[in-house]
Amino acid sequence: MRPPISAPCSLSWAARPVALSADSGRGASAGASVALVAGEVSGDMLAARLLAGLAPHLPGARLHGIGGARMAEQGFVSDIEMDRLTVRGLFEIIPRYREIKGIQNALRDRLLAERPDVFIGADYPGFNLGLELQLKEAGIPTVHFVSPQIWAWRGGRIKKIIKAVSHMLVIFPFEEEIYRKAGVPCTYIGHPLAELIPMEPDVAAARSALGMPQDARVIALMPGSRMGELKYLAEPFVGAVKLLAARDPDLRFVAPMAGERQRQYFTELIAKAGLQDVRIDLLDGRSHEAIAAADAVLVASGTATLEVALFKKPMVIAYKVMRASYEIMRHMGYQPWIGLPNILAREFLVPELLQHDVTPQKLADAMWEQLNNVANRKLLVQRFTDMHHSLLRNSAQESAAAVMRVIAASKKSS
Repeated sequence: MRPPISAPCSLSWAARPVALSADSGRGASAGASVALVAGEVSGDMLAARLLAGLAPHLPGARLHGIGGARMAEQGFVSDIEMDRLTVRGLFEIIPRYREIKGIQNALRDRLLAERPDVFIGADYPGFNLGLELQLKEAGIPTVHFVSPQIWAWRGGRIKKIIKAVSHMLVIFPFEEEIYRKAGVPCTYIGHPLAELIPMEPDVAAARSALGMPQDARVIALMPGSRMGELKYLAEPFVGAVKLLAARDPDLRFVAPMAGERQRQYFTELIAKAGLQDVRIDLLDGRSHEAIAAADAVLVASGTATLEVALFKKPMVIAYKVMRASYEIMRHMGYQPWIGLPNILAREFLVPELLQHDVTPQKLADAMWEQLNNVANRKLLVQRFTDMHHSLLRNSAQESAAAVMRVIAASKKSS
């Protein structure tokens, strides 16, 4: 069986304490208090959407915990930099385990003292479920925002969820039944990306914004936002570019970069491969414009695969991690798909290349087929449009309403 979309990590060892920011405890008694934790970019985006929905219900509420830039735009104060939680894979966590566990313990102690009206864990289940369990046992209501992939692997985790989570918010329709059968209160809120991405993307506008000819053939490269992903995927992606450019010298490539480190790393690989004459535009972010402008996308497994599907683009999905991590996860998977579009479709709509199959030649061959198969492109547009409609809800409104019900029920019972 295949590994999950991403590899959440279990956190349970003791660790030395970590200090939170000096002002993280102020104002706890002044009005409502909502604590949240997002451990990576996708969780930051989800939590920001929820906070936007909560704003009319809890004006002036104290919002803090761990989060990123999008949450900050909604008035959230992060006690600890979100980047300190970012880790990928099973074995990759070992060198940083004590640091991450220390952060969890420090935040737990702060929240037990503060007693917020609700704690919301935005994804990042290895960290958040453990924290939620301790908070719920102490009488603090907990909401988990997006289900761990118990339908993909580690189904036994539902036992911990039952104990740790007061209410689960799910973003895929099929997840609702799973939690209702398990007796976990649950609300399907739709997927926020389905609201952010237009049903009919404007390819011409995206190409104009990026300075690309309207008649160019464009491939977007998305090897991941984290250095851990780039370590495994950037080099074979660049190798695939070299082979594809040899087949069609007029091809153009666009690669959104998450930061300066990623850009520098990718630039060095391009130079090493001798691709100075190939048109590869490295962007500072702007991933949605890159996807919209593309004819096809080479993408790392994860939330980005759903973004590509919502933009109605053909794609090739790649997944590669440390070999030991992969071997363990491979034997724990429940289904043959790894990419979200294929999981939602319950079939291989788009190709997936994993671990030892992530080679320049195989990536290039698969991308060439996705780029040139006109009938397949038309089929994908229809299937991805249907998928988009199924995921479309007012997620901010739905999630905020669910959180307010949890807060009200807690106050009523106390």
